[in-house]
Amino acid sequence: MAPRYDFKKQRLFIRIYAVAQVVLIGLLIYMAVYFQAGLTAQGRSQRFFHSVVTALVLQLALFYPINRFAGREARREIDASAVGLDPDELKSFRTKRMIGDTCKWAYFIFFVAFIYKAPKDLFVLSIIFFTFVLTSLSYFQCYNFTVKRLMKEKEQR
Repeated sequence: MAPRYDFKKQRLFIRIYAVAQVVLIGLLIYMAVYFQAGLTAQGRSQRFFHSVVTALVLQLALFYPINRFAGREARREIDASAVGLDPDELKSFRTKRMIGDTCKWAYFIFFVAFIYKAPKDLFVLSIIFFTFVLTSLSYFQCYNFTVKRLMKEKEQR
């Protein structure tokens, strides 16, 4: 008999991550306008375009590790939503979840510290900020895509 799954938690996370994505896109637009206005006021308007291109290139380099991490997180959450898991399996999933959460916190702390310690040049700050927001958006997109795909696979069984 195939195991049953309870996807209530995953559906909630999908909604929460969707709201977070909307907020991040709004923040990205606001900060893009801020950085563009600041760089234009400094007479370096072409640097805004350079910062966007640089952030996108960095995003391309980071996409594979982000996608792998989000995929592992999604598979773990789907597997953990099986009904009737024994305590050892639950403990294993909890340990993996703690490691994943630690990695996410380390990522957040790294970027906050990096933005705080970076030179106060708008060009450098815009690259760092755009990379941070785009990386977060990529994680949320990859996670949601993988969770939806896995949920559909498990429900068809």
